[in-house]
Amino acid sequence: MKTGAPALPPLKSAKVLDQLRERVRYLHYSPRTEKSYVYWVRAFIRFHGVRHPASMGPTEVQAFLSWLANERGLAAATHTQALSALLFFYGKVLGIDLPWLQDIGRPRQARRLPVVLAPDEVARVLSVIDPSHRTLAKLLYGTGMRLNEGLQLRVKDLEFDRQVILVREGKGGKDRVVMLPRSLVAP
Repeated sequence: MKTGAPALPPLKSAKVLDQLRERVRYLHYSPRTEKSYVYWVRAFIRFHGVRHPASMGPTEVQAFLSWLANERGLAAATHTQALSALLFFYGKVLGIDLPWLQDIGRPRQARRLPVVLAPDEVARVLSVIDPSHRTLAKLLYGTGMRLNEGLQLRVKDLEFDRQVILVREGKGGKDRVVMLPRSLVAP
């Protein structure tokens, strides 16, 4: 563990994956992160014949990550997610300081030009969306909100006089304010 880091309370669960869930929840990670971390740690354990992770070292971790990249052909972001799950698991759950794990190379993500639609292309896409969902699609496009943020909006989150929308507990559990497009005030 890092020096100066707050001490984590002892784990109550007996099973390793339950300990992982317990620690993720204690540290207030999102449910999706929990699901992802459990998936990757379970895959790691199964890859090595259901051995306890505390009995494995850099060779086993490197073998698993290499298998993910070479045999399964995972994208760089997914590979990094698996590595992050193992880093969290060894550091925060097992309490094993593995400096070599920090040095494992992370794959580079391909740099791509962003795909930007022309205004007439956006209008055509929005015009073919079912009318019952069109206003939400326009709202997401016009404000940059994520789908879950748009679906969780409430009437009290709309401030028509200021033409803003209060997005509550967005990504990272943070609140933020986005502009309400004038074209969507009436709908």
